[in-house]
Amino acid sequence: MESLWTRGYARLGTLLDRRECEAIRSLYAQPELFRSKIDMARYRFGRGEYQYFSYPLPARIDELRRELYGQLLATAKEWTAALSRQQEYPDELSSFLEQCKSAGQSRPTPLLLHYQAGDFNCLHQDLYGEIFFPFQVVVCLSRPDEEFTGGELLLVEQQPRAQSVGHSIRLEQGEAVVITTRYRPVKGSRGYYRTSFRHGVSPLLSGERYTLGIIFHDAN
Repeated sequence: MESLWTRGYARLGTLLDRRECEAIRSLYAQPELFRSKIDMARYRFGRGEYQYFSYPLPARIDELRRELYGQLLATAKEWTAALSRQQEYPDELSSFLEQCKSAGQSRPTPLLLHYQAGDFNCLHQDLYGEIFFPFQVVVCLSRPDEEFTGGELLLVEQQPRAQSVGHSIRLEQGEAVVITTRYRPVKGSRGYYRTSFRHGVSPLLSGERYTLGIIFHDAN
């Protein structure tokens, strides 16, 4: 995934069809499936809300999480080596989650986000402990221009001793993008150095937008 190396994100194409998107976003109204609900305004994270799933995850989301971990594993190992990080990523997601659990991180992190007109998400990083996977995946569950306007995914890269670089990413319904969780390695004259990333969502101008977030490490 060359775009991950050069931009810190890569489009994955359409992972879910319309029926699957509508089925997943309908889960938002079933509180028994979630471990917590966050009002962004209360914590000054922005405006809108999201809910973290409980274990066991819904089957389709669990399947996506395992499949995507496998697809991103090789690049995760390459990034770790480039930045000389002391973190191992096993071949199976279940083994990685056991690492998280041993470090006191046992709460699931996949989530559904819900935005309405005027809502937005401040720039942030999704780090929940010492153990983290370098990538996470965002899937749009609503139809842009038909069900909502605005609400683009935002990425901001802080370069050492330079101005920040911003990216605005529009996603179609069912389309996914993988983004860096924290930073990306950049080749310099003396080896690799890191640039830090934060992500957020621009204000929704109209309508209603649901998003699925797939984070691979668990939380403490």
